[in-house]
Amino acid sequence: MNTVNARTASTMQNPHGVKASKLYDEPHGQAMHIKLDPGESLRRHITPVDVFFYVLEGQGTVEIGDEKEDVSADTLVKSPAKIPHCWHNTGEAPLRVLVVKMPRQSEKTQMVD
Repeated sequence: MNTVNARTASTMQNPHGVKASKLYDEPHGQAMHIKLDPGESLRRHITPVDVFFYVLEGQGTVEIGDEKEDVSADTLVKSPAKIPHCWHNTGEAPLRVLVVKMPRQSEKTQMVD
């Protein structure tokens, strides 16, 4: 058995300059944990695979294509492949989001602007 605690997992460098941890990384899928402090945002970007986001804690605004919605804990958001998307922490507390990519994207296609 292998367990990973999202709150204590080591963070990795990323093009957004935010706290992100790789929780699961297998050939068939990948799961990341992102923590945005109040006022932080991800850059608008495109992933080459389908993604879903699950808000663990906090509140923020998610943009998928031309749509924008305010969301909070216990919300799941689908983001199709090749559609620009981003997140903004609009709350006063940390925003924690689980990001699941299916299938796993290769290291060469981690983020496309």
